[in-house]
Amino acid sequence: MDIIEHAQGSAAWLAHRATHFNASDAPAMMGCSPYKTRTQLIHEMHTGLTPEVDAATQRRFDDGHRFEALARPVAEEIVGEDLYPVVGAKGKLSASFDGLTFDEATGFEHKTLNDQLRAALMSDAGADALPLAYRVQMEQQCMVSGATRILFMASKWAGVELVEEMHAWYEPDAELRAAILAGWEQLEKDVAAYVPAEVKVEAVGRTPETLPALRIEVTGAVMASNLLAFKKHALAVFGGINRDLTTDQDFADAEKTVKWCGDVEDRLAAAKQHALSQTESIDALFRAIDEISAEARSTRLELDRLVKSRKDQLRLEIVREGTAALAKHVESLNARLGKVYMPEQFGDFAGAIKGKRTVQSMRDAVASTLAKAKIAASAIADRIQANLALIGEQAAEHAFLFPDEQVIVQKLPEDLERLVKSRIAEHAAAKQRKRDAEALAAAALQTAAAPPPSPAPITASGAVMPLRATPITGAAAAAPAPGAVPTLRLGQLNARIAPLQISAEGLASLGFPAAGRDRAAVLYHEVQFPAIRAALVQHLQGVEAQQAA
Repeated sequence: MDIIEHAQGSAAWLAHRATHFNASDAPAMMGCSPYKTRTQLIHEMHTGLTPEVDAATQRRFDDGHRFEALARPVAEEIVGEDLYPVVGAKGKLSASFDGLTFDEATGFEHKTLNDQLRAALMSDAGADALPLAYRVQMEQQCMVSGATRILFMASKWAGVELVEEMHAWYEPDAELRAAILAGWEQLEKDVAAYVPAEVKVEAVGRTPETLPALRIEVTGAVMASNLLAFKKHALAVFGGINRDLTTDQDFADAEKTVKWCGDVEDRLAAAKQHALSQTESIDALFRAIDEISAEARSTRLELDRLVKSRKDQLRLEIVREGTAALAKHVESLNARLGKVYMPEQFGDFAGAIKGKRTVQSMRDAVASTLAKAKIAASAIADRIQANLALIGEQAAEHAFLFPDEQVIVQKLPEDLERLVKSRIAEHAAAKQRKRDAEALAAAALQTAAAPPPSPAPITASGAVMPLRATPITGAAAAAPAPGAVPTLRLGQLNARIAPLQISAEGLASLGFPAAGRDRAAVLYHEVQFPAIRAALVQHLQGVEAQQAA
């Protein structure tokens, strides 16, 4: 590990952070940070711009550093060694350590104790129950330093007095480590391809322009009123309300306008009631008020339905965008492999946006899910590429043995290697059996032309007595491979030559003693069967020749 000695906040320090993948950013990269989204991290790494720290956040940072310094002596007592704060780097990975032993074998990570950490540290799972964000950070610390364990401590202080302390030991997780490495690799690609979006302020709803005050004076008849002008103006405002909802700002405006329309209805109802209190019936006045009120109600209901339906539509569009981006990534992986080898990939984009209220939060959630799906797909493509290379190396002359290549390349490399070797061995054994059969056939032809040997007697029941056979030479006498396990049972052998039956003693007299036993079963090597069969043919031909004589 390389020690980084730049002063925090200096130009050299900032340059280091800009050119390394930092452990404090790893949770955001993995999409599990409660403070920063993956999209925000990509924007920062692409532009080099980071948001300014507000006063409340700075106080939280300052308290964290103070508690960390107070807790370090407590941690040293637990570890049994001195701990020193340090920043280290290994390749492109970087990490800040709240404490590290001099041999770099043990690290220390401190957080302020809260209810979530208290519940996690009280569980039987220990460090495994900690939020993923903390485990990701500590795993990268282990990757940078080579530490074999990290003391995770959470404490609470009153001034310089310890109020409460809890801790657990974190040990490296190979699966999480692989996910982090793949995550940084994918993030680097996403940063390179990133195009900053237009900066938008947080959506705050605005209502349409305020309607003028409605003035009505009645004394049994309408004495003075701006109702007609009010009506014309109000209807124009209602007609100009935006119904094309796309952005968070549009939704915020629409939701606030829904409330505003309700207020207009209430105001008109109050005006009507005021007029009623002055006269019992002024038809024109009431018709105008009713018309404006109906329009306000109609606009309110329309916008309310539109907000709900458009949000559902946008959720569907965002999910489809994620699905399409994943499909495009898989397509590029197949192009790299040279053929469609990739299995279908899925991302739970619908699950990712569940519970998200704003358009931006939905897009952030889909972006993080897409990154994880891309990482998983790339890992599958890497395995397929390695498997294709393995098949090419070990089975270059036996491509015909792998018509299911598109399926088997998805196996684990060790499983595929066993399969390849097995198929090649089976093919070689089949070729050997064919050569043996051809040699046996040739030997049988030669035997038919030679003088017959003296036959062995056969009993009246058809049982073959112990025989004396002419030795079988060449391929017919092929011996089993060294260490081969006999699998051919005497019963199976007799089934093959039925209706004839032969005993173990008869086979022994032909030069084929038993190769083994499985309880009561007598065993022979499968490779011996062609020679046994040839010996029986030779014997029967001798019997036939003797009878003819």
